[in-house]
Amino acid sequence: MNAQRPIAIVAVMTAVLATAAGGAAPRDHAAVAWNILPPGQAGGVAFTKNSTDQGQLYDALTPLQDRVTDATIAKTFKRETLGLGPERAVSTERPRKGLTITRDRWGVPHIVGKTDLDVAFGAGWATAQDRQLIMELLRGPGRIAALDAPGVNAFSLALAGKTFIPSAATEARLNQQFDLVLRSGDKGRRLAKIIDAYTAGINGAYAKAGLPIRPWTRADVVAIGGLIGGLFGAGGGDETARADFLAKLQAKLGAEVGRQVWEDLRLRDDPEARTAVEGTFSYGLSTSELGNVVIDAGSFVGTSYGAASVGSDDVPPRLMSNALLVGAKRSATGKPLAVMGPQVGYYYPEILLELDLKGGGYNARGAAFPGISFAVLLGRGPDYAWSATSAGSDIVDQYVETLCDGSDVKYLFRGECRAMGSFDAGTIRGAPGTPDQQLVFQETIHGPVIGYATVQGKRVAISTLRSTRGRELLASSFFLELSTAAIRSAKEFAKVASTMEMSFNWHYIDNRDIAVYTSGRLPVRPATVDPGLPTKGTGEFEWLGFLSAAKHAQQTNPKSGVILNWNNKPARGFAASDSEWSYGPVQRVDLLWIATQRRQKHTLATLVGAMNLAATQDLRVVRVWPSVRGVLDRGTPPTDRARRAALLVDDWLGRGGSRLDVNLDGKIDAAGAAVLDAAWTPLGDAVFNPVLGGLVADLERVALRDDAPARGGSSYIAGWYSYLDKDLRTLLGRSVKRPFGTKFCGKGDLGACATALWGAIDEAAATLESTQGTDSANWRADATKERITFSPGILPDSLRWTNRPTFQQVISFRTHR
Repeated sequence: MNAQRPIAIVAVMTAVLATAAGGAAPRDHAAVAWNILPPGQAGGVAFTKNSTDQGQLYDALTPLQDRVTDATIAKTFKRETLGLGPERAVSTERPRKGLTITRDRWGVPHIVGKTDLDVAFGAGWATAQDRQLIMELLRGPGRIAALDAPGVNAFSLALAGKTFIPSAATEARLNQQFDLVLRSGDKGRRLAKIIDAYTAGINGAYAKAGLPIRPWTRADVVAIGGLIGGLFGAGGGDETARADFLAKLQAKLGAEVGRQVWEDLRLRDDPEARTAVEGTFSYGLSTSELGNVVIDAGSFVGTSYGAASVGSDDVPPRLMSNALLVGAKRSATGKPLAVMGPQVGYYYPEILLELDLKGGGYNARGAAFPGISFAVLLGRGPDYAWSATSAGSDIVDQYVETLCDGSDVKYLFRGECRAMGSFDAGTIRGAPGTPDQQLVFQETIHGPVIGYATVQGKRVAISTLRSTRGRELLASSFFLELSTAAIRSAKEFAKVASTMEMSFNWHYIDNRDIAVYTSGRLPVRPATVDPGLPTKGTGEFEWLGFLSAAKHAQQTNPKSGVILNWNNKPARGFAASDSEWSYGPVQRVDLLWIATQRRQKHTLATLVGAMNLAATQDLRVVRVWPSVRGVLDRGTPPTDRARRAALLVDDWLGRGGSRLDVNLDGKIDAAGAAVLDAAWTPLGDAVFNPVLGGLVADLERVALRDDAPARGGSSYIAGWYSYLDKDLRTLLGRSVKRPFGTKFCGKGDLGACATALWGAIDEAAATLESTQGTDSANWRADATKERITFSPGILPDSLRWTNRPTFQQVISFRTHR
């Protein structure tokens, strides 16, 4: 062994000198690269080892919280090398000349092609093998999402197993996107060829397997792009529901007070909200509503195609991804660090799949979306990595159309009475024996008509305009550039990200920089339009263009040394969209901030630990309970059981606020979790009832009361957390930036508020006593109800609850090209 040591030293020195003299640079510049994608790469009806092997790793990390070491990472993630690296080849196939697909022990396909078209063909081939089930479920509903067809939940339709048979008009409309792509020049023509090679690979794999499936076409790719753009990459478009709530508030409280309450609750630009970017980026803060309309309370009736036709109202989780990036100055290694990934829910087959693409310019590995997986959507290149979180920026507006000629299908635009267009999208086909349903809807110049309402008693139509509708395929160029190593710096990354029209926060890391850019085709509205209310559709208040790239929220190497994002507010001055009422002082990103601030210098292990600790915590106890407790301390508990119940929550907070079931007995370890679970609804009612009364239920319809753990995994994206915290801190006389104009709890009377909150705690304690006995030390919340299950139920496995991305990278780079 010792005799070989000089030989090893000589070999190393020779390699170093060769590189210094102009030899080939290392193929992989990563110092550390790991990832995870549960439950596994395989996605067939017949389960294999690769169906669940990554789920087991994923679950093993959860109970460790922040007790993470380098050895832990090696046991709970898998390597994310470019190429096989140290992994052994398990299988190899050559679908066509110039193409090799090698799978490792995790089932990940390493696709090597002589040309970019070979690689694209291989990506289609491997995707068809691993995600045929989900691809076929999504290709029809994807068209519905691309069209923004009203009254139909595209994702629910897919999960319900219903079939959508598109019309010729639908196919023609989707194919129009290729005209946009081809007009973009050489890059567009290359993209079109790659898509054609990709669909040929899908069809080739189907043919080899003998599957009698309708061949994939360009329109299928557009449809999947539309699904991503409409469900994951959009925000806004809920103005009518918010206007309805405003109308009800004003009817109950009067015009001025009702409007004040509405403004309080929308949290449009709260100065206490933790932002992803330091500094101010002004967008969407109009103070006029000359161009808006408030509908009559309760008058809106939406388009419907029958309750049995569209499946449930469930949609895939959209806003659950997170990113923790540490810059060089706060890294123990002197190199930037990242733990980041998207959360797209838990399914079998998992929606995402992993691909490693090499050849013809391709050089990337990461997660891809079946149906557009000719490029990596989130992953790494040779010397950089990237990821995304949904930003939910306001790219969708609803317009109130003035009807004319006494017709429901004619509307007034710029002084002309126009006929709406009627679009026959196709047929929704259910189970045998159930009637087919034609999907036909009306369209105005602004888009599909989603329903009708009244304004001061006069009937109007409501239509919806999304800035990215009909343009989703253009996003493919962004992913293709990232997958072909076209990025050389954070500056270049921001430039390329600025071309992405969907609404996402894009995160970037290399061996020098960390960066974030919030993308989206953000409409510039007239100063006379409040983006939180429906816009008059008569033509005087149309969009004026789109926000320039320089004005988007963005940053490289922030002063704090960290970039933290958990779908929180992009930047100060960047108004929350009409559908986002949770950008206040309490956001779940606070948990990441607290965890990362515990040390000045981080390693990848401590950064994974910070993420994993936050993933098990209850945001309500960590961030809201201290304010609740402050008010309780100003009053007297009505019963001893209420006093003991509050002490249990105190103890839970003192122990970190985890919702873990460490011993897997089916019960959350902390008794305080049972108390706060039972008390949360009464606490919210106690705060809001004095002012809102019967409108508390209406508030719950536009602003989720709670987002507590459930089988989908992700939690605490939205809830009344900021409402309770800000109102109670104000009442206590604590420091509050921009307090509400309305005092809710006790109508501003601290004693009355304390009495009401103690009543809520006592109510919760009484409920627990009746169901679990009088010994409060034995009260427990049911952990089995929170375990993560994989929809639609094919896979029997389940995981501990964790508030964590589905696909996740742990990565740092040592060198650069």
